[in-house]
Amino acid sequence: MNKQKTIVLPLVSAIFIIGIFFGACYLSDVNNYKKAVANITIAEVDLSKIPDGVYDGSYNVGFIAAKVRVTVSNGIIQNIKLVEHKNEQGSSAEVIADNIVKEQKINVNTISGATNSSRVIKKAVENALLQP
Repeated sequence: MNKQKTIVLPLVSAIFIIGIFFGACYLSDVNNYKKAVANITIAEVDLSKIPDGVYDGSYNVGFIAAKVRVTVSNGIIQNIKLVEHKNEQGSSAEVIADNIVKEQKINVNTISGATNSSRVIKKAVENALLQP
């Protein structure tokens, strides 16, 4: 019986300590994600200065990431293809690409219930158009 205690107690303690470590890492990741989303700013792009072409852009805040391919012709965004969208519950934000094309500006309204994904997709579009 005593031998079982000497094995079980350190094992339970080790599992507890490992659990605390991974829990702290997860909470740190969540905190960094929230800060990254809160710090997203969207600059309006003068489309008349963008040469015709296809531009790739991406943005990643950890839990959410987007890759887009933006087609510009004659100063007009013709198409935005959402190449990749990593999200938890923000798939409804994918309509934001169509909204940007319709309104011809990046800073369109975010999609309610998918605000963070909306912001990440808009930033990916901005990055595509402002690439050097």
